Amino acid sequence: MRVVAMIMAGGEGTRLSVLSEKRAKPSVPFAGKYRIIDFTLSNCVNSGIFDVAVLTQYRPHSLNEHIGIGKPWDLDRSRGGVRLLQPYQGRNDQSWYSGTADAIMQNINFIEEQRADLVLVLSGDHIYKMDYRDIVATHTARKADLTVAVMDVPLEQTDRFGIMTVDADNRIVEFTEKPKSRDKGTLASMGIYVFNAPVLIERLRQTSQQHPNLDFGKHVIPAMIAQDFVVAYSFNSYWVDVGTLDSYWETSMELLDPSCELDLFDNSWRIHTRSEERPPAKLGPQSKVTGSMICNGCVVRGTVEHSVLSPGVYVSPGAVVRNSIVMTDSWIGPGAVLDRVIVDKQAVVGANVQLGWGDDNSPNRLQPDKVTAGISVVGKGAHIPAGIKIGRNVIINADRDEDAFNGDVPSGETI
Repeated sequence: MRVVAMIMAGGEGTRLSVLSEKRAKPSVPFAGKYRIIDFTLSNCVNSGIFDVAVLTQYRPHSLNEHIGIGKPWDLDRSRGGVRLLQPYQGRNDQSWYSGTADAIMQNINFIEEQRADLVLVLSGDHIYKMDYRDIVATHTARKADLTVAVMDVPLEQTDRFGIMTVDADNRIVEFTEKPKSRDKGTLASMGIYVFNAPVLIERLRQTSQQHPNLDFGKHVIPAMIAQDFVVAYSFNSYWVDVGTLDSYWETSMELLDPSCELDLFDNSWRIHTRSEERPPAKLGPQSKVTGSMICNGCVVRGTVEHSVLSPGVYVSPGAVVRNSIVMTDSWIGPGAVLDRVIVDKQAVVGANVQLGWGDDNSPNRLQPDKVTAGISVVGKGAHIPAGIKIGRNVIINADRDEDAFNGDVPSGETI
């Protein structure tokens, strides 16, 4: 039985603010050396699925460069392997993907060319480890047309998800997108679907005539529940959507907890990634590192507490990095103090800067719905001048140089 995986990786990820300003959400670095999409790609190859298509759209350059021909995941194959599929202009009015199902619809020819029996539709922006062979086996044993992976979520969070209502036989009888009431149950869709390929193609062609902005949750799944055999597959392990700055920071900090369910050191289920050759991490004589993840190429001469440092980060003497995420090749100047901040790649934090300073937790004025938890964010390539104080919930956009600053930056401001 031929299984083809289609990974949805075109998301703009607006809730990640400046972290996704120059890259698609699945391409955002995570856990030091990885990208978010590495988890889904690794799940595929660890599950023995080597026919993989990655559907990109928003700012795909970083993602394309990262995946390349798929060698780190053993996906550089003459038969099968990974294919990067982007929207294109054609004779049949192809254009930008206008919904999750529309992205699959525009690539039906890929499914047909692969002669797929089953299509595994996945999101490229979730952090989890799953053996897809289990859901495929459930789908086959139940002789289902569609199997949806679901997990129990707290009742108060059901309005964030698509909620599935099932009968005693685990058949899905109703799907409610982000319900306002609390009476639809707690089984949330994980955005992981197994379709019978012929049924998927037929349903996409039917529903696309009625809904130009074709979406799985809004259109395809409800239509299939009404006329096909749709079942639920329960997943009870670690899974998180790092779609907001708060959840991204919190999930990163959870990794530092020895009891974290997401085991990155499990040799039986490796998370693969594209890595650069870098020297080992180096700790200076005055350095102090506690409860942190330090990647190759880092040089630490100051203090790092409960933080994640990506490859090539330099922490100067006297600097303190606390409860923070610092990405590749950033430079932290002497005496600088970072507290609850996310620093993107190639940023420079000047000497004696206090970044994440004070007790004022005023939400960001321009993005009050995205930056509220006291976490300040520094965009890629920004340069912060020496000696200034920067409060909480501050956004410093990518490539801002020292001339963009005019003294201290109070909480909730944007540079």
